[in-house]
Amino acid sequence: MLAQRRDKLKLVNKRLNEFYGPLYVASEAGNIAYRSLLNRQGKQKSDPILDSEMKDWVLWMITIFMPLNDVREKIIIEKAYLIVEEQMPQCLLDFVTHVVGYKAVLAKWGDGDYSARRSTIGWPPEFDVYVRRSYAALKAEQTELMHSAVWRLWRHLFAQRAPK
Repeated sequence: MLAQRRDKLKLVNKRLNEFYGPLYVASEAGNIAYRSLLNRQGKQKSDPILDSEMKDWVLWMITIFMPLNDVREKIIIEKAYLIVEEQMPQCLLDFVTHVVGYKAVLAKWGDGDYSARRSTIGWPPEFDVYVRRSYAALKAEQTELMHSAVWRLWRHLFAQRAPK
């Protein structure tokens, strides 16, 4: 029973350390940066991107958003075996597709063509909800596994020594 819990904790830790944790941090950083840009522009949403905002949009996409997107895309592609579900969640596939669309946009920008402003594949709204929910659920499971294992070990070591 203890070996089973240890193995379960090891898997939860691996999922948190290699998939959901980095995905969560990169997603939260991206969301904070996005809200910061919108706040700076005095907007509630980025669409439409006005001509006067294009210089900032390109700068933020190239230096902030795409590097974070690349990190998340790499995690999803290379560590997909760590997802909790039996099937790949659609929001993860939609996110990767969204990023691929932006790669085409950035390639055009690299050629001096700024006619495209956004990926043709929109941001999947379920993505952030999925990442937050999954991270929180795994952290709760990790905490429960660690605390219950420690409590049982303490009882095993010290309860037997207590006078009856």
